Amino acid sequence: MEILILAVVIALVAVGVISGLVVSGRKKKQLPPTAPSSTPTITAPPAEPHVGEEAAPTAEEPRRTIEEVALPEAEAQAPAVEAPAAEPQAPAAPEIEVPEPTAGRLVRLRARLSRSQNSLGKGLLTLLSREHLDEDTWEEIEETLLIADVGVAPTQELVDRLRERVKVLGTRTPEQLRTLLREELIALIGPDTDRAVKTESGVDTPGVVMVVGVNGTGKTTTTGKLARVLVADGRSVVLGAADTFRAAAADQLQTWGDRVGARTVRGPEGGDPASIAYDAVKEGIAEGADVVLIDTAGRLHTKTGLMDELGKVKRVVEKHGPLDEILLVLDATTGQNGLVQARVFAEVVDITGIVLTKLDGTAKGGIVIAVQRELGVPVKLVGLGEGPDDLAPFEPGAFVDALIGD
Repeated sequence: MEILILAVVIALVAVGVISGLVVSGRKKKQLPPTAPSSTPTITAPPAEPHVGEEAAPTAEEPRRTIEEVALPEAEAQAPAVEAPAAEPQAPAAPEIEVPEPTAGRLVRLRARLSRSQNSLGKGLLTLLSREHLDEDTWEEIEETLLIADVGVAPTQELVDRLRERVKVLGTRTPEQLRTLLREELIALIGPDTDRAVKTESGVDTPGVVMVVGVNGTGKTTTTGKLARVLVADGRSVVLGAADTFRAAAADQLQTWGDRVGARTVRGPEGGDPASIAYDAVKEGIAEGADVVLIDTAGRLHTKTGLMDELGKVKRVVEKHGPLDEILLVLDATTGQNGLVQARVFAEVVDITGIVLTKLDGTAKGGIVIAVQRELGVPVKLVGLGEGPDDLAPFEPGAFVDALIGD
């Protein structure tokens, strides 16, 4: 029985194996043909010769002669064209300024003057307005005038005139007192004095003005401002920088001249000032200028050698012709000391006019009266500030109005 069962099992296994083989064969027939492989074939490089073996000879290229070699033709180079050298640019000419008109300039600058001078005028008006003018009051009036540097003799003269007119007037209103004081101050200053700067040129020569003064009075600046005054009046000007002692004095003067189109004649620092002054006048004649302004070195009135040199400059310039003006520049703030300086300069050169600088910076406006009485020459110009057009022709009426106020 067992043998029978084993035979049946073997038969079943055999049938199963045969069936599997048949099915597998059918599936293989239905598959598509396999695509050829796309993997690139890599060719191995030739083997390196082993040690001891001779390498295969390399094929040599045929050599060419020098005639067969085609050399590249050199490109024709155009001659280099040099760029034109840039011409050096000349420095720009300074802009020519147009100075303010001189007519009425002191009136326009009156506010600056009145700020420092009102104490004198208002002080006098206050004293004169007292109901009873006794001796003590008149002494106060004298003291007020002396403090303002009017000077002893002019003060006494003014007080005497005021005493007389107040006595005749009797009852006094403020307006009457103001009118009275104004008239007497103008009379003391000198309303009819010729205060014009004389610059009348001759037939073939210009007017010549020499500016002198001590150190620190603003002499060179005043010379430059005076050039502006003359240009504003329609005059052509040549400047002579005869101050060869102070460093940069000539540069300073030339700057002033350039601003108004005035030529400046100058020399080396430490040069002969008389020679420069002479050349300036010569240049003025050649150019046909109306006026030649000569700035001289500031010098102390106590230095005899320098004062003698100033006389030499004057004599050398006069070889061309007489000097029309010799202006002495005084600092108004120095008061009575300025009078001492003025006396010495007047002995060396013939002073013809006074320029008072810094008048806006002092309450001692009486120096105008004192210096005129001391030298016997008029105040012609006054400086009332640091601006280029703050030098004004002196006008007695406008000056007194600034002193006593409205």
